[in-house]
Amino acid sequence: MLDATLIRQDPDHVREQLNRKGFTDAEHWLDAFLTNDAAHAEIRRELEAKQAELNANSKRIGELKRQGEDAQALLDAMGGLSSDVKRLKDHERELATKREQALLELPNLPDDSVPDGTTEADSVVVHERSGHSPHEAAKPHWEWMGERGWLDLDAGTKLAGAGFPVIRGNGVRLQRALEGFFLDTLVEEGFTEMRVPLLANETSARATGQLPDKEGQMYGVDDGFFLIPTSEVALTNLHRDEILDANQLPIRYTALTPCFRREAGSYGKDVRGLNRVHQFDKVEMVAFVAPDEGHNMLETMTQTAERMLDGLGLRYRRLLLCTGDMGFTQTKTYDLEVWSPGQERFLEVSSISLLGDFQARRLQTRARPGGASGSGSTAHVHTLNGSALALPRTFAALIETYGDPDGDLHVPDVLQERVGSTTLG
Repeated sequence: MLDATLIRQDPDHVREQLNRKGFTDAEHWLDAFLTNDAAHAEIRRELEAKQAELNANSKRIGELKRQGEDAQALLDAMGGLSSDVKRLKDHERELATKREQALLELPNLPDDSVPDGTTEADSVVVHERSGHSPHEAAKPHWEWMGERGWLDLDAGTKLAGAGFPVIRGNGVRLQRALEGFFLDTLVEEGFTEMRVPLLANETSARATGQLPDKEGQMYGVDDGFFLIPTSEVALTNLHRDEILDANQLPIRYTALTPCFRREAGSYGKDVRGLNRVHQFDKVEMVAFVAPDEGHNMLETMTQTAERMLDGLGLRYRRLLLCTGDMGFTQTKTYDLEVWSPGQERFLEVSSISLLGDFQARRLQTRARPGGASGSGSTAHVHTLNGSALALPRTFAALIETYGDPDGDLHVPDVLQERVGSTTLG
C-alpha cells in the first residue's frame, strides 16, 4: 500500500501519479482516504480531549472522597463522559477501517522512468535479440504437438474443462528438462529454492496485493483458501510481519509451482493451445532488498531471465511497460516476449517487476541491522518478483522454433544432457 504520510503531505503529486497509471477508481479511493483520514484525525482529537477530561475527573473524585467532600456532581458527569468516549471510540474504529480500505484500493505509483501510455502499444522495446532460425514452414505448437501425441486438449477438457491441457510422453520429458534448467540457473545465481503450499489464505493474498485487485482471476476453494495464481504469494509472505536483518539483504527465493488463473476475458487466438491456460507451471523469482537497491535488482533479475532465453536460443525482446500497461502493485515492469514462429507473433513469457515498498507495507516486512533483536529504527524493504520463466509459452515457442514440421524436434544444446537425446519425436 502507499505511504499514508506521502498522501497527506503531497496529495496533488499522488493524484497526478495515479492518473498516469490510469486506474479508473483511483481518484475515488484517494478522495475517500483523504476524507476519512481528516475525519479520523478530528475524532481522535475529540476523543483524546474527552479521555483527558475523564481521567482528570476520576482523579478529582478520588481526591474529594479522601477529603470527605461531596463528589456526586462529578460522578454524574462521568456517566455522560464515558458514553461520549465509547461513542467516539466506535466512530474512530469505523473511520480507521474506511481509511484502511481506501489505502488497500489504491494502486502503486509509477516510477519516474516509466513511459506514459494507456495500452501495450505505448510500451517501449528496450532491445530485441535474434535466436535459432526456425523452419520456414514452422507449425503452431498445438498442431506439431498434437500430431505427435504430446498435447491432448480434449483429454484436459474431459478431466477439468477448457484451459487444462494434458501433456504426454516426450512433451513431459522436455518440459521437465526446462524446469530443471530454470531452477538450476537461479540457484547458481544465489536464489534459494523453496517448496511452498499451493493454497493461500486471505491474509496472504491481501498482503501481496492479489486482494482486492484480482478476486475475479483467482480460484477460491472451501475454508477461505485460494489456489495460488503464482508462487510469489507464498514466497513473499514468508517474511510477513517480520523485521529482517538488513545485513542479510538481499534475500532471494525461487520456486516451481503450478499456477491457477481464471483468465477471464481471454478469447480467440490468445487461448489457442498453450497460449493461455488455467493451470500452468512457472518458476518464480522473489527478492527482498534494501530501499536503494531495487532498481539494480530489477536489472539483475531481468538479465538472469534473458540469459535463460539466450541459452535456449529463442528470439525475444524486452519491453519497458508504459504506465497504463502495468499492474496494480508494480512501480516499474519489464516484460520479456518470445517470438512464436508458428503464430508469427510475440508471446509474453516473463514479467519482472519492482514494487518498491508498496508490498512491504502490506506485509509489514521491515529491516534493520541485527533484525528483530537489533536496535535502531526500521525501514520497509523493497520487493521484486518475476517469472523465470512461465512454462507454457516458453515451451510453445521452443516447439515452434526447433520442431521440424515433418520430423523430430531438435533439442537445444543446454537441454540435451537433461533430456538424454539430441532429438525428440
